Amino acid sequence: MKKIFSSLFLFALVVQLGYAQRELVHATPTKMGFDESYINQKVDSIMQMGIDSLAFPGAQLLIAKNDTVIFHKAYGYHTYDKVQPVALNDLYDLASVTKISGPLPALMKLVDEGKLDLDKPFSTYWEPWRKRKDKKDLTLREILAHQAGLIPYIVFLNEVVKKNGKVKKRFVHDTPDNRFQGQVYDGIYINNRFEKKMNRIINRSKVSEEKKYLYSGLTFLIFPALIEQLTGTDYQTYLKENFYDPIGSKTMGFLPEDKNFDNEIVPTEVDSLFRKSLVKGWVHDENASLKGGVSGNAGLFATADDLAKLMLLYQNYGNVDGQQLISAATVKEFIKVQYPENENRRGLGFDKPLLNNSELPLSEAYPSPLASPESFGHSGFTGTFVWADPVKKITYIFLSNRVYPSRSHQKLYGLNIRTALMDVFYRAEK
Repeated sequence: MKKIFSSLFLFALVVQLGYAQRELVHATPTKMGFDESYINQKVDSIMQMGIDSLAFPGAQLLIAKNDTVIFHKAYGYHTYDKVQPVALNDLYDLASVTKISGPLPALMKLVDEGKLDLDKPFSTYWEPWRKRKDKKDLTLREILAHQAGLIPYIVFLNEVVKKNGKVKKRFVHDTPDNRFQGQVYDGIYINNRFEKKMNRIINRSKVSEEKKYLYSGLTFLIFPALIEQLTGTDYQTYLKENFYDPIGSKTMGFLPEDKNFDNEIVPTEVDSLFRKSLVKGWVHDENASLKGGVSGNAGLFATADDLAKLMLLYQNYGNVDGQQLISAATVKEFIKVQYPENENRRGLGFDKPLLNNSELPLSEAYPSPLASPESFGHSGFTGTFVWADPVKKITYIFLSNRVYPSRSHQKLYGLNIRTALMDVFYRAEK
């Protein structure tokens, strides 16, 4: 009996230690070889300029060197009325950062397992494309590198809302029933058949014959169904069990309102078209919303800490605490520029620096002229941005709600705030 008790105790201890190892380690910038006074002065100045210019009401920045967080600071408020200060554990709508945080690690693992081949036609796995002459030969490599000629975006909200602004009752109800089970927002439920309609429209969408870089998020709307088809597991469950739990990411997931987190959720836009209120705790992106908030193009919420854990997984080529969640070879293939001969800077799903980035001034570079060519990341429409540099071992997380109160707020881009912030840390390293 004593042996059984001891074994159970040791098992519990190992589990606890395992989770403890997955908590982020913190150190001062000085300890990790950075000029701390330079960082504080520059970052505070840039962030305050962003707030004063109404680029965003608030934001936060997390920087890690190696696997150690050297800077994590919050600025401003959730909204311009200055009621709720930004906190370090706030949950943000990640927008398109979802693409590399949700479906992409699953696709990587499926490539690892031989269940997906990057160079076979995508129609091998997605049956509706087999009969589409312009899509049947497109490969997953072309699709993930945005080289396939797919159109960038389809506004599915146009299928739901009439020109006079009223919703079409055959698609949207204000109460759930057997035919309207997907919740889009408080008091808004979508017809169960609408997802099939969305897929049908995507399947019939045009494809350009000119194969050049053109960003498209269309297939990310169907990747969750593909992942479920190939794994036999619910999309959300698959992500949680294979990635989020192993890296210790407690908050990353869809539909945060259902999870009773203590964390405050940062609001996004005052939606005057569809939801007729301030969007908070529900995905901002309308296409993901019409999928009930669970999608591959958008819909994930997370804290800066949990995003950092995922980017560190990538930066360490799929390894966390000695456990290889994704093979190093697969991660390296996905973060590599795929079609440089076509002036396409993209990796597979990941964004990459401009091809001539190191030769450009700060005002023109992306994401920073000092970022290594091997670095990678992604941006999100709501004002989110993540980047990892496996050569210089710097991980960068920027979270804001620049779309508050309206997406017309574009100064985050015009003022080049995210590039300027990243550049500070490259220059501050001694």
